[in-house]
Amino acid sequence: MKISKQEAEHYIWGDQCDGWHLVKKGDLSVIHERMPANTSEVKHYHQHSRQFFFVLSGTATIEMEGEEIVLHPQEGVEVAPLVPHQMFNKSSEDMEFLVISQPISKGDRIIVE
Repeated sequence: MKISKQEAEHYIWGDQCDGWHLVKKGDLSVIHERMPANTSEVKHYHQHSRQFFFVLSGTATIEMEGEEIVLHPQEGVEVAPLVPHQMFNKSSEDMEFLVISQPISKGDRIIVE
């Protein structure tokens, strides 16, 4: 079945960040996300979900295990289960990326204090 961002289920998270569910199944999630300038998500990890973040536009900074990794368009990084991570948009422009999770990450997120 064909899916487009315009037809996908939309939600808002964090500081006015957007998400669109492109694939939403029990064993696989593909989400197109947008983070405005100078926003971030909370630091967390997943008990079971393995994730892959792939930047479509803008510049992302992801912190994993105390190290910051800068991702430019057409670059990505895999995050294994149990690895604390946090996504930032430290730039002055919107950033868009895909996050692919297997199995889905809903209900699997543990916030790191």
